[in-house]
Amino acid sequence: MKEKIKVIIIVGPTAVGKTSLSIAMAKAVDGEIISGDSMQVYRNLSIGTAKATLEEQDGVPHHLIDCVDVDESYSVSDFQKMARHEIAEIGKRGKVPIIVGGTGLYIEALLYDLSFGGTGEEDLVFREAKEALAKLKGPDFLWRELEAVDPVAAKGIHPNNVKRVIRALEVYHVTGKRFSDFQHEHQTKEAFYEAKIIGLTTEREKLYQRINQRVEIMLENGLLEEAEWLCQQNIPNAQAALGIGYKEIMPYLQQKITLDQAIEQIQQNSRRYAKRQLTWFRNRWAEVEWWDLVQNPKEQENVISDAKRFLQK
Repeated sequence: MKEKIKVIIIVGPTAVGKTSLSIAMAKAVDGEIISGDSMQVYRNLSIGTAKATLEEQDGVPHHLIDCVDVDESYSVSDFQKMARHEIAEIGKRGKVPIIVGGTGLYIEALLYDLSFGGTGEEDLVFREAKEALAKLKGPDFLWRELEAVDPVAAKGIHPNNVKRVIRALEVYHVTGKRFSDFQHEHQTKEAFYEAKIIGLTTEREKLYQRINQRVEIMLENGLLEEAEWLCQQNIPNAQAALGIGYKEIMPYLQQKITLDQAIEQIQQNSRRYAKRQLTWFRNRWAEVEWWDLVQNPKEQENVISDAKRFLQK
């Protein structure tokens, strides 16, 4: 049997310290970092997607950031293909692949050969109707429709990923089976890699406070200017334009709401997203080892030591 590549995976909600730990981990184990985030792939969107700056990267190679134009889509199958390629290349260099992100379905697709959609059957009329509905009433309306018929799938799909939400609804419409029924395949499949999954979390009130502060820092660092640039690209329905931190500022730029209202909406949507991220990993991943480095920063040494033991086995 071919020996599996060992990978370290760091997951958790936004603003919980994944970037800091990943860079410290990479230095300690001679690793390279692969972003498992659905928004950091986009060029020119750095502040709102919380990309590590060159200074923060501190010489550690990072992959799958700044590799897709803002008018292009980026799917879970794209991530699977690209990330597996990067893992193979990192392994050839004798380095340790470290995957970092909060997009649960991406991590699941990386580890297991999921069937993206569960069925090859399609209903293009149904799909077009849902696309029109999303444009009319917004992505949240469509996501709530999915939540009503398949709450498990809804927890794992970001409301802004309209294409994925519609596909989940289409699978249910065509087959009568829930999209999530197909997505539990990993329970009966062997993992593609030998993975150590490290989960970061903290007390909810503390996490929400950090999220609110992060949004304020993003604005100080130029989030508004970044959103203005994105608005000028005139791609309102593109996946990139629907990301948290950008879609909320658009009404402000159109003078429909105040900046304070936009900021409050970004913070609220970010908190809701963090809650969904935690729910996903806790419900789907018994393999995750949870740590609170926000309130116990000294535990980082133990996390890294634990990872080293995993790699030395």
